Amino acid sequence: MISVEGLKVEFGVKPLFTDATFVINDKDRIALVGKNGAGKSTMLKILCGMEKPTAGTVSVASESTIGYLPQVMILQDDTTVRQEAQKAFADIQKMADRIARMEQQLNERTDYESEDYMALVEKFSTEHERYQMLGAEGYEAEIERTLMGLGFERTDFDRPTSEFSGGWRMRIELAKILLRRPDVLLLDEPTNHLDIESIQWLEQLLATWSGAVVLVSHDRAFINNVSNRTLEISCGHVVDYRVKYDEYVVLRKERREQQLRAYENQQKEMADIRDFVERFRYKPTKAVQVQQRLRQLEKMEIIEVDEVDNSAMHLKFPPCLRSGDYPVICDEVKKAYNRVIFDHVNLTIKRGEKVAFVGKNGEGKSTLVKCIMGEIPFEGSLKVGHNVQIGYFAQNQAQLLDENLTVFQTIDNVAKGDIRLRINDILGAFMFGGEASDKKVKVLSGGERSRLAMIRLLLEPVNLLILDEPTNHLDMPSKDVLKEAIRAFDGTAIIVSHDREFLDGLVTKVYEFGGGKVREHIGGIYDFLHARKIADMSELEKASPVKETPSAKQNLSTPLSHREGQGGESAGGESYAERKEQQRRQKRAEKAVEECEKKISKMEQRLKELDELLCDPKNASDMTLVTEYTDTKRQMDEEVERWEKLSEELQELLDA
Repeated sequence: MISVEGLKVEFGVKPLFTDATFVINDKDRIALVGKNGAGKSTMLKILCGMEKPTAGTVSVASESTIGYLPQVMILQDDTTVRQEAQKAFADIQKMADRIARMEQQLNERTDYESEDYMALVEKFSTEHERYQMLGAEGYEAEIERTLMGLGFERTDFDRPTSEFSGGWRMRIELAKILLRRPDVLLLDEPTNHLDIESIQWLEQLLATWSGAVVLVSHDRAFINNVSNRTLEISCGHVVDYRVKYDEYVVLRKERREQQLRAYENQQKEMADIRDFVERFRYKPTKAVQVQQRLRQLEKMEIIEVDEVDNSAMHLKFPPCLRSGDYPVICDEVKKAYNRVIFDHVNLTIKRGEKVAFVGKNGEGKSTLVKCIMGEIPFEGSLKVGHNVQIGYFAQNQAQLLDENLTVFQTIDNVAKGDIRLRINDILGAFMFGGEASDKKVKVLSGGERSRLAMIRLLLEPVNLLILDEPTNHLDMPSKDVLKEAIRAFDGTAIIVSHDREFLDGLVTKVYEFGGGKVREHIGGIYDFLHARKIADMSELEKASPVKETPSAKQNLSTPLSHREGQGGESAGGESYAERKEQQRRQKRAEKAVEECEKKISKMEQRLKELDELLCDPKNASDMTLVTEYTDTKRQMDEEVERWEKLSEELQELLDA
């Protein structure tokens, strides 16, 4: 379907890759792998024709179609979710319009015996048959299946795309590409914005895809379940392994050992030649042999070996105080804005436990984390145990780093004891090796800042780790370093993540968020997924958002007879005018609380959007965005305080 021959790409002095030659066949599901900066995204752009190589050719079979999902794209904001998805069927819609016009002509014309009429009948029949063969009559159902598979609810279909965060709009773009059913799918980090359920759905779809798939992903479980072939970009060359990812890892280890032996033998041979030249350089009787050795040295093709993999490096958290037996206890915890996020949350996390918070986006995982951190108010009882020292990692943590320090200085300032001797090794494990450690924080991309904030957290003495999507900007070796460090951590860990491979073997308990509830599952992440599969996903409640105000809560919890009694003279001897004034005050207070909740909800949404924008390298140093983030966070904190005060006043009116 796509043939690549002698491909070469140069951006600087050293080529990104040279003499890359391979063929993408029908039914190939290729994992494109390599270190960060090896050229994976560039290769995808060349395959889809967005960029031109320095040399070499890319040939695409005639009539073959290509669908490409980049990591970042410019998105439209002037349509609804359904209308945007329907753009995938633009050609079919044009065909439907042509058929409708022909049908109207056939109904209006009466020259049934003419050649022109018979030609129109034949054309209509051919076009209609082709329309049905394409399955066009069911494309609306296909749109619904795809959007729901990627996590959208039916109630989202007619919402403007502008109401969604960048991550959800990327899902819409992915849906459009899948709906077009191209012959070759090129996907660059498709799981970055998906939850576990959507990742599983996409896995199943790609595993049975009728065409070819080439994907770049740091989600090891995802690429292993989808791939049947692996292309590695290493040392400027493309190496083809015709096996799935897990088997590639084994073969690559064997190949690297062979490379290393060949490299060592070559280095020894080169040293012997140089030694001979130095000894006999000035002896006339050996001049011919010296020249032969020098020519031999010049003709040698130097064997390259991958940089040493730091993923085997061990990293431990520094010693910390022992916390109480139960670092976190939730009792009937509830959080609501203009809708109930979750209610009746009861959970107890013991010292030393590693637990996962999983569920669809928007179901309250990060909200409960904020409640534990004390950043937002809530109803119910939430106790943080004795001597608990919290280490918290979230996207915005990266924005709190000192921009005037270098990468090395940032870590050196928090490192203690012997760990200071290993700072360069630690930085290398998280892709800050060599000159990168001398970069100023202000020039780092959003992803680099996140990785630096993660390293900083790893070196702080804490006994409760709370990590919100910690693997989003880490490659596989870095994930391994982090996973081993958390596994060896003596304290307690709460991990919000969609990365199954990262959670596997790390957590012993899973809390599932969905439908306004939080359910506890004992066991690892795959135990949870297996149990869910047996249950046919039925335990996920598709509860629609419930708008609940304090007044509604009061009315529901108060018996009907008592509510009726509140309205009569006999209930309290109040005059009619006093009762009306009381009702007016209640309505004003309810309206004020509701407006406050809407403002908080909008600001939370904007903060999420700003988080995503600041993680984009091109926006990393945009002080306008950073200032807006800081101002919005401050305004939201003020609004939350106002909401608490208004809610208390309303409750006093209701209790009066």
